[in-house]
Amino acid sequence: MLRSLWTSASGMIAQQTHLDVVSHNLANVNTQGYKKRRADFEDLMYQIYRDPGSPIEAGSVVPTGVQVGLGTRVTATPSFMVQGNFQITDGPLDWAITDDEGFFQVAMGNGVIGYTRGGSWQIDNEGQIVNEDGLLLEPAITVPQDALEVQLSPTGVVSVRMPNETELQEIGQVELARFINPAGLRAVGDRIFIQTDASGEPIVGNPGADGMPEVRQKVIEMSNVQVVEEMVEMIVAQRAYEANSKGIQTADELLRIANGLKR
Repeated sequence: MLRSLWTSASGMIAQQTHLDVVSHNLANVNTQGYKKRRADFEDLMYQIYRDPGSPIEAGSVVPTGVQVGLGTRVTATPSFMVQGNFQITDGPLDWAITDDEGFFQVAMGNGVIGYTRGGSWQIDNEGQIVNEDGLLLEPAITVPQDALEVQLSPTGVVSVRMPNETELQEIGQVELARFINPAGLRAVGDRIFIQTDASGEPIVGNPGADGMPEVRQKVIEMSNVQVVEEMVEMIVAQRAYEANSKGIQTADELLRIANGLKR
């Protein structure tokens, strides 16, 4: 009975983490470029009281055996890099990537490059294109102070219209990065991921070339969280938590009965 107490407790702990993940998804339902996460579980080790295939007598073996598990735990919370819905805007520095793969790059300092699907950009006091947290777009692009208009082509060419000029002036090229295993990226907050050994090295290229998706101007990619799905997951986590708590209550009651046998 003590085993059942700890087994049910492991289930409650796992479902608490499950609920934490669901709550985080719901909290970011309107976060631009956010990618939902899912809690994955695995069963814990087993106590083997009778091994399957153990011989009983000549020519006969145990068909199934006796194996008692010791609960569960959360093994992973992978991100789903499925594209979110697009929202049309009037912002010339609102950019979106047209496919699931690919990230914008930002310079985080100390030579670290961050990767993000958030495409809401601004211009700082030096004319450089930065994200909402002031991190520079990588490679850096500087907009002239007297530029009248900024345009982005599907292939990532950034151009401006200058006073008294009819033709656009090219000022930079947006580069995207993709990974063999994007789910292996480490989330550091602010919609930014960084490279890990699990994600592999970034593959960098221009939009629309070498398998890279194109980019679009005056479009923002929203969160890919589906509220209805998360509400269902929340109900599942709640009911599983309740069921495991009932297991603890039942084991406690059986222990109480056993302790009272001497009376």
